[in-house]
Amino acid sequence: MKVAVKNIENKEVGQVDLDDAVFNVDVKAALLHRMVNYQLAKRRAGTHDTKEIGEVSGTGKKPFNQKGGGRARQGSLRSPQMRGGAVVFGPTPRSYVHDLPKKVRALALRMALSDKMKNNKLVVLDSAVAKDHKTKPMAAAFAKLGLTSALIVCGKEVDANFARATNNLPRIDVLPSQGANVYDILRRDTLVLTKEAVEDLTARLKAPTE
Repeated sequence: MKVAVKNIENKEVGQVDLDDAVFNVDVKAALLHRMVNYQLAKRRAGTHDTKEIGEVSGTGKKPFNQKGGGRARQGSLRSPQMRGGAVVFGPTPRSYVHDLPKKVRALALRMALSDKMKNNKLVVLDSAVAKDHKTKPMAAAFAKLGLTSALIVCGKEVDANFARATNNLPRIDVLPSQGANVYDILRRDTLVLTKEAVEDLTARLKAPTE
């Protein structure tokens, strides 16, 4: 399908042909959910930890006599029911990473791209290059493009001036084409691809995934 190519000043400068195998596939919310869950699970540090009774510091002496005090029997101040004591079945360090087939991950990325295309939330730029690193002119350019919440995917490398100019803009993310992923695409309202990014993503997602 043909899509207009715009420059940073929101002027049409040509057209690009988007491959249906990448930008026009059926979107399944359940699969996108699996992919987002997979990505977020990989980001979790899993360093949470609670102390079992053997790890709690304190005396091993019996707190008070077994009988005659009128209180419930206690064997240790480090027991879970005591203030400052151990935690029962609390979280311990672990990895949240789980497997997701490579084919499924590639399909989820195609679905995310197709979702933006079908909802008219995809913009194609001729390039993402800035003359200087000033934020104000970049914010004005994005206002012309109607971008308030967007992920901008550049080519193999991100222009240094463009990255610095967009760094302080809220809800604007910039990634190289290799870093394009489902979570970052879905979390922003609009997806902006450069012509180079379109070529890179098409070659990446049409290649064999085995």
